[in-house]
Amino acid sequence: MAEHTSSSITIEAAPADVMGVIADFERYPEWTGEVKEAEVLGTDEQGRAEKVRLVLDAGAIKDDHTLAYTWIGAYEVSWTLVKSQMLRAIDGSYALAPLGDGDRTEVTYRLTVDVKIPMLGMIKRKAEKVIIDRALAGLKKRVESVPKG
Repeated sequence: MAEHTSSSITIEAAPADVMGVIADFERYPEWTGEVKEAEVLGTDEQGRAEKVRLVLDAGAIKDDHTLAYTWIGAYEVSWTLVKSQMLRAIDGSYALAPLGDGDRTEVTYRLTVDVKIPMLGMIKRKAEKVIIDRALAGLKKRVESVPKG
C-alpha cells in the first residue's frame, strides 16, 4: 500500500457545518490556496458531488484533474483520481469526529499523491504535508468565519 500523509485539526463548529464547507467545492478557490478552479461535473441522488474537476497549484504539484468522491455517512468523504495530466494517483479523505457537546469537530485529512514524473518520496510527502496543512488551516478559518445557522 502506498505511503500516506495525515494530519488533524480541531474546528470550533459542529460536524455538519464543517462538512457543509467541505462539500461546497465551487468555493474552494476562496479558501484552499492550492485549488485555483473547481467544477462539479456530477452529483449523487442527494445532490452531493460525485465527480469534481480541480485545477491545482501546490508548488511542486500543478495539475488539472478530476476526482471521484464517495460520501460515507454524514462524517466522512473520500476521493480517488479519475483523470489527470500530471498525477498517477491522488487518494484522500476527510473524517470528522464530534467533540464535547458537538460544537467542536476534529477533522482528520489523509492524502496520498503519486506523480507521473520521477520525484523522490521525501518530496512527495513534503508536498502532501503542505497541501494538508494549508487545507486544514483554510478549512478552519473558513468554517469559523461563516455565521452559524
